[in-house]
Amino acid sequence: MADSYFPRWRRQPAAAEGSIVGTDERLAWPQMFAMGIQHVVAMFGSTVLAPLLMGFDPNLCIFMSGIGTLLFFVLVGGRVPSYLGSSFAFIGLVIAVTGYGGQGPNPNIPVALGGIIACGVVYAIIGLIVSAVGTRWIETLMPPVVTGAIVCVIGLNLAPIAVHGVSGSNFDSWMALVTVLCVGAVAVFARGMLQRLLILIGLLIAYVIYAIVTNGLGMGKPIDFSIVANAAWFGMPHFTAPAFDPHAMALLAPIAVILVAENLGHIKAVSAMTGQNLDRYIGRAFLGDGLATVVSGFAGGTGVTTYAENIGVMAVTKIYSTLVFVIAAVIALVLGFSPKFGAVIQTIPGPVLGGVSIVVFGLIAVTGARIWVVNKVDFSDNRNLIVAAVTLVLGAGDFSLKLGGFGLGGIGTATFGAIILYALLRRKPAQGPVA
Repeated sequence: MADSYFPRWRRQPAAAEGSIVGTDERLAWPQMFAMGIQHVVAMFGSTVLAPLLMGFDPNLCIFMSGIGTLLFFVLVGGRVPSYLGSSFAFIGLVIAVTGYGGQGPNPNIPVALGGIIACGVVYAIIGLIVSAVGTRWIETLMPPVVTGAIVCVIGLNLAPIAVHGVSGSNFDSWMALVTVLCVGAVAVFARGMLQRLLILIGLLIAYVIYAIVTNGLGMGKPIDFSIVANAAWFGMPHFTAPAFDPHAMALLAPIAVILVAENLGHIKAVSAMTGQNLDRYIGRAFLGDGLATVVSGFAGGTGVTTYAENIGVMAVTKIYSTLVFVIAAVIALVLGFSPKFGAVIQTIPGPVLGGVSIVVFGLIAVTGARIWVVNKVDFSDNRNLIVAAVTLVLGAGDFSLKLGGFGLGGIGTATFGAIILYALLRRKPAQGPVA
C-alpha cells in the first residue's frame, strides 16, 4: 500500500525523559504547543537580527518566517522537520546593492527584494533538478572543503560591517564589547535551554545594562520607549513591493548556491538524529525553501533558510514531530500581526545589536571551520589547501569581479571561485603528506 502524502502522526502516550518522538508521531496537544513556543524562541534571535542588520521590518520577517515554514511543510509532505527563518547569507550583498547605512529602515528595500526573488527562483529550479536526478552532482560540486569555505567566508565578509556599525563613538564601542561579554557569559556559564538561547538571552541582558546606563545614568543615547506606548496591539504587517533591478538580481541570485549547501547539511543532520534517510525529500526541501524565499521577497521580507537553531532544539529534546513546526509557524503569524511587538524590537540599541552581530558573524565563520573538522577534511592534500586558502581571501577581502553588466561581490566571487577551483583541481590525484 502506497504511503499517504502526509504522515498520520501517531500519538505517543507521554514524553518520558529521553524518549524519542519521531517525525510521524506527536504528543498531547498541550505539550506540542509548549514545544512550538520553544521553537519560536529558538528562531527568534536570528530571525529578528538578520532583518535589523539589513534595514528590513523584523515584524514582517517574523510573519513571513511562519508563512515560509508552512509552505515548506506542505511541499515536503510533513516529512522533514524544519523551521525557515531569515537567512544571514543575504546580509552582505543586500547591504551592498542598497547602500544601507546601518540605522533605521532601509530606503532601497524594493531593489533588494527583486534580487531575493531571483535567488529564490534559482533555488527552486535547483530543487526541481535534484528531484529529477538526485543530489550526487551537488555533493560532487560542493564537498565539505568547499561548503566549509563558503560558510566561513560569509562570516568573514560581514566582519567589517559589524565593526563599522559600533565605531560611531567610544561609548558605542564599549557597549558593543559589553554585549559580546554578555553573550559569551551565557554561552559558557548558562545551562540547558538558556545556553541554547545564548544570543537572545545575551542580547536581553545587554539591553537591560544599556537601559540602566543611558536612561538611568544619563550616558549615551537613551532608549525611546514612546514608540512602544504608541503602537497598536494588533494591525496588519507592512508589506513592500519589489523592484527588479538586473544588477541586484545578478548579485543576489548566486546566494542560492550557499542556501543549497546549508539546507543539504541540515537535512543530513536531521537524518542522522532521527535515524531516517530523508534523501528522497531533499529536492522537495530545496523547492520549498526556494518558493518560501520568493513569497517572502514579494511581501517585503528577507530570504529564508532552514534553521540550525531549531535543529539544535530537536537534538536536545529528541522531539522531531513535524507538527511542532506547524504550531511554531502559527505562533509566528500571530506575532506578525502585533505592531507593538515590532515596536519593542525597534527599541534595541544600535551598539547592542552591533555587539551581537560581532558574535553571530564570528560564529558563522567558525561554523565553516567546524564543517571541515566534522568531515575530517585533509589539508595535507594540496587541492583542499588551495581551495580553502583562495576562497577565504577572496571572501574576506571582498574581491569583486565585473563582466559587462554582470558583477559579483566578495561572497559571490568566493562561492563560485571555490566550486570552479575545486572542479578544475579535482582531476588531479590527491597527494599524500609531504615527507
